[in-house]
Amino acid sequence: MSQQGPILVVSAARRPSFALALDETKLFPVIETGWADAAVAVEQVQPAAVLAAMSDVSEAEFAALARRIAARQPYLPLIAVDPKIQLPDNAIPFFQSQDRQSQGLQSQGNANRLIARLRAALRVRSLHATVMRRLAPSPPIALSEVDTNRDATLLLVGRGGAYPALSVSLGERTGVVGALSIEAAAKHLNTRDIDGIVLGEGFSLRVVHAFLTVLSEDTRFRKLPVVLTTGDLAPSYELPNLEIIMGEPATIAANALPLIRQHAFEARLGRTLRAADAEGLLDPQTGLLSKATFDRDFPNAVRQTLADGGGLSVARFSFDADNPRAHLDGARIISRLMRQMDFGAVQSDGSVIVVFANTDLRNAHGIARRLSAVMRHTTSGKRGARSEPSVAVASLQPQDSAKSLLARLTNDAQRAAS
Repeated sequence: MSQQGPILVVSAARRPSFALALDETKLFPVIETGWADAAVAVEQVQPAAVLAAMSDVSEAEFAALARRIAARQPYLPLIAVDPKIQLPDNAIPFFQSQDRQSQGLQSQGNANRLIARLRAALRVRSLHATVMRRLAPSPPIALSEVDTNRDATLLLVGRGGAYPALSVSLGERTGVVGALSIEAAAKHLNTRDIDGIVLGEGFSLRVVHAFLTVLSEDTRFRKLPVVLTTGDLAPSYELPNLEIIMGEPATIAANALPLIRQHAFEARLGRTLRAADAEGLLDPQTGLLSKATFDRDFPNAVRQTLADGGGLSVARFSFDADNPRAHLDGARIISRLMRQMDFGAVQSDGSVIVVFANTDLRNAHGIARRLSAVMRHTTSGKRGARSEPSVAVASLQPQDSAKSLLARLTNDAQRAAS
C-alpha cells in the first residue's frame, strides 16, 4: 500500500492521545497543526490522510476544512475523532471508548481500532490513485459522485421497537435490505452487494459476537462498515470499520452514512478497474456487458445455438420508471448472481436483458424468478419503494433471429406490464 504522504493531525490545543498512539506505532510520519492553520497545512504538507480531534471545533469551521479536503485528488481520507456535530459527507467518524475502569486497555484498543480504520481508508486512496493512472486522461472519479440513495445498499439487521424508525431514517438516505434474524442477514450477504451493516437491538451478546467473528473471518465481508447501535466492543475483531453509534435513528444514520459512502466508492473503483481490464467490454456501473458488446455478442450466440443445437432463452427485467434506483440495484444483483455462462446488459430504456445459455424456457423462468426474489427485498426513499421488476421470458425457436427473439421478448414484456 502506497502511503504517499504523512498523516496530518488537527486539534484545538493540547496534543490528542491518538496522535501519541500513532507516533508509538512508528508506521506513519505524523504532523500536527491547529485549526487556524489546518487549511494551509493540507496544501503545504500534502498529507495522505487527515485526523481531526473534534473537541472545541465549530460545525462551520470543520465543514470548511472538509470541503477543501474533498476537492483533492486522489481521495484524501478525513477521520473525525469523537464528533459531536453533524459530519459532512466525506468525514469518517471514529468514536473512542471511554471506560475509565479499564483506561489502559481501552486506550490500546482505541489505538488499534484507529490504525485499522486509517489503513482501510488509505487502501481506498491507493485504489483511487491506481484508477486515475489507468484511466488517464479520462475525468477522475470522485467520492462526491457517490450518492448513497442511488449507489449504496445497507443491510439493516434487528428486531424490536427501534427497527421501524431505523429503517425509515436509513431508507431516506440509502437503499435498505431488512433482516429480522442473523440467518436472513447471512443469506443477503451471500446474494447481494452490500455496502454496510447496521446491527440493531434484539440479539444477545453471544449472537452478536458470533456474527462479528464470522464477518471478520471472511475476506468478502471484512472491509464492510459495521455499525452497532447497542452493546460494547470488548472483544477484538478484524473489522476496521466496526463502530458503535448510539442515539436517535437520525443520528445513527447520519454517522453511518460516511462509512457506507466510502465503501460504495471503493466498490465503484473496483468495478472501474475490472472494466478497464476488460478493455471496455464491461459496464463499470453494473459489471454487466456494455450495450455495444451485448449488441455484438447476442447475434453471435443466436447463430451458434441455431447451428449447433441446444437451448437459449432470454429474460427482460423491467423496473419502475418512478424508482430510478431500482434500475441500478437490479442490474448489479443480476451481475452478481447470474451464472458464468450467461451474459446481459442494461438497455437504453433502463431494463436489463439476460441471455441464459443452454437453458430451456421452464428453467429460464425458474432462474428469472430467483433473481427477482432477491431484488424484492430492497427498499429506498421515503415511500419505501421496492425494487421488484416485471419479468418477461422467451426461448429461441428454430425460425428465430436475434432481432425477432428480442422483438418477441419486448412484446411479452409489454403484455406483462399492461
